[in-house]
Amino acid sequence: MRIDLHSHSSVSDGTEPPAGVVERAVAAGLDVLALTDHDTVAGLPAAAARVPAGFTLVPGMELSCAHAGASVHLLCYLFDPAAAVLAAELDRIRRDRVLRAEAMVHRLRDAGVDVTWEGVRRIADADADGGAEGGVIGRPHIARAIVEAGAAADVQGAFDAWIGSGGPAYVARYALDPVRAVSLVRAAGGVCVLAHPARSEGVLTGAVPTGVVERMAEAGLGGIEADHPTHDDTESAYWRDIAAGLGLVVTGSSDDHGDLTGHRLGCRTTAPEAYERLVAPATGAVPITAG
Repeated sequence: MRIDLHSHSSVSDGTEPPAGVVERAVAAGLDVLALTDHDTVAGLPAAAARVPAGFTLVPGMELSCAHAGASVHLLCYLFDPAAAVLAAELDRIRRDRVLRAEAMVHRLRDAGVDVTWEGVRRIADADADGGAEGGVIGRPHIARAIVEAGAAADVQGAFDAWIGSGGPAYVARYALDPVRAVSLVRAAGGVCVLAHPARSEGVLTGAVPTGVVERMAEAGLGGIEADHPTHDDTESAYWRDIAAGLGLVVTGSSDDHGDLTGHRLGCRTTAPEAYERLVAPATGAVPITAG
């Protein structure tokens, strides 16, 4: 059984609509896929409608967290999205994404880059599977507007020159404390995995501090995504050891964003026994299968 627990659709910052992500996962020979768009589950109905017989879709999202000025990402699975406190935080995060994006557009215009809010919104709406309600505006949408304006050659160039951390148009946004985030997801019946812990963005460089991971584990963290395409062998081994020491599951995932990452669904996978152990405590939702 081939299991990939981290993927993105055009409802957040991927390039494929949710149904297309499922189709690509099937074509890649996967048996289980988690759709984990940023701070939203809006793509799940469209993805679920395309699930074929013998395939399992795991409802999930990638939750925005921050520690010491750096982003920490939490993969959340099988939670109840209507749980009051978690739903309120997600609404706040999504609203702040809009405010942040608007502020970035203002900074770009002040710097002479001919982007408009209407243009960014058009790109985001076109991506969001026909305007799926709850889709979020992300920096990739702004980056594409920068490319359209001729201020960068490609999306990566737009990040490097303008909207990456420390760039002239970069604006920070609201994010949850990662320990509190774990507690909220667990209270909503879900389970959590620390995403790509060797990556961070912001004033903190390098890996997520192990002290933070220890506190997350105490709050109910279920696993660590040690096997990620951006981790080298040394980093993966390090985080496998951390997971073992804390009694956490090790997951492997592609973190596929379609064209933005190169279509790589299934390039890293999670062992079936690790998957079963991870999802066993979940009570908020169930995996989706055909029929």
